Amino acid sequence: MQTIFIQVKSELGQAYLVAEAAVENVEQVSEVHSTSGQYDLLIKCYLNDQEDIGRFVTEHIQKLPGVKDTFTMITFKAFSYPATPTASKTLCNGRYNLCRRAPTEPR
Repeated sequence: MQTIFIQVKSELGQAYLVAEAAVENVEQVSEVHSTSGQYDLLIKCYLNDQEDIGRFVTEHIQKLPGVKDTFTMITFKAFSYPATPTASKTLCNGRYNLCRRAPTEPR
């Protein structure tokens, strides 16, 4: 499994529409975040090991209505906190995510 992040610059006023289209129409999309800076969105995708990243981006992401430009980052290794007694599951957009209590919260 390959994990990639795609930064997307959208046409003016189209960022939310692009985000919705990516989530609804591209199976490999895991998350979409709106961002500040030169790009409007950050899209996290999981691809099969045999899937061609360049072809995926050009055929599935760049063709979404409202996409103006993209910048793709290929990742190597993910680091995360292990599940602990302080961890809890939360529902986010119909999916369960493991969330960790902030260090400043009382125990």
